Amino acid sequence: MIEVIVAARRKDLGGGLEVGRVLPSAGRRMVGPFAFIDHMGPVSFAPGEGIDVRPHPHIGLATVTYLFEGEILHQDSLGTVQAILPGEVNWMTAGRGIVHSERTRKEWRARGGQMEGIQAWVALPREHEEADPHFAHHDSDELPRFEETGVRGTLIAGTFLGLRALETLSPLFYVHLEMRPGSRFALPFDHAERAAYVVNGAVTVEGSTLAAGQLVVFAPGEANIETADASARVMLMGGAPVGPRHLWWNFVSSSLDRIEDARRDWGAGRMKLPPSDDREFIPLPHEPPKPEPTDPV
Repeated sequence: MIEVIVAARRKDLGGGLEVGRVLPSAGRRMVGPFAFIDHMGPVSFAPGEGIDVRPHPHIGLATVTYLFEGEILHQDSLGTVQAILPGEVNWMTAGRGIVHSERTRKEWRARGGQMEGIQAWVALPREHEEADPHFAHHDSDELPRFEETGVRGTLIAGTFLGLRALETLSPLFYVHLEMRPGSRFALPFDHAERAAYVVNGAVTVEGSTLAAGQLVVFAPGEANIETADASARVMLMGGAPVGPRHLWWNFVSSSLDRIEDARRDWGAGRMKLPPSDDREFIPLPHEPPKPEPTDPV
């Protein structure tokens, strides 16, 4: 039932944001098309504090931002300015190239508060890697929900249990699961690769206890997730593999040459900054792309 268990690594992204990096890892680089998962926070901001992730570029992927608490202001090179609130979804398709920033609005910064969420990167199929960039925001009430004994779920994207949310470019599922104490959830068989990430609480899988900050990748076959005497929040994800991908800095591609092109474009200032946030940016890392993928910054 269990293929591998991966523990998140703490990483400071600067600009007031610390994350638990789950994917890619030495134990597992991708699950289905999911090439990257960051657990943002939880972090408590005092009044006057917030996050300021400066403009930075992406290619070959879609970023999926989902919050449990707090707020993030997204601004991109398409001219989008969109605040995301808990339970909503920001889906940004980078395709051939997009630049965005993630900040705290001045109104939220003035009062402070708690922020926690997940950002995932979905690698695009080869035929869509160079698609036009696109941004879509989805309110909470657009997302399908399901309920079983002791379990409530929200389908963020893809197909799951006969439900469908958001149009995706390859078969996948992405689910927010809330489990009460003493509950059990059987993961369906209908996707080639499947994983579960424990956001908080603890769950048991095949006799192994998984704590917050751990991802379990399931082997094909039956997969059951259970809670004991406490509740748990779990993210389910997976889908059909899209093939090997190179990952360097904020770029994902099936071609290392394409990543080199993107690196040169960003270094030479050929990628447009967000019109509403164009006074600073994250500079290019000094090291060139290598055949083996490295962690994004």
